[in-house]
Amino acid sequence: MDIELLVVPDCPNEPVAAAMLRTALDDVGLTSTTFRTTVIDTQQGAEQRGFTGSPTILIGGLDPFIEPGRAPALACRIYRSDTGTAGVPSLVELRQVIKRAVDRTGN
Repeated sequence: MDIELLVVPDCPNEPVAAAMLRTALDDVGLTSTTFRTTVIDTQQGAEQRGFTGSPTILIGGLDPFIEPGRAPALACRIYRSDTGTAGVPSLVELRQVIKRAVDRTGN
């Protein structure tokens, strides 16, 4: 499974997002699955990648938390949930999107 964490330089949410991603992978039994972190540092890079804010998690090249209509930008990202807003997705939501990706791909 191809997983990538996209961030802007010095993103304050990068360590939290990376730790949550590792935890979610481990929790769903993907302990040997790795992910890579890519720094997006130009508006052109954001546009090329469809990057709408940092941190963004891509699973199989897709953003499972995409908000339609958001323009690519070098910015911090806000995640919305039933409990409010945060700089990272909730661990519960992250586990769910990983499980759906596993079910879809069989990996």
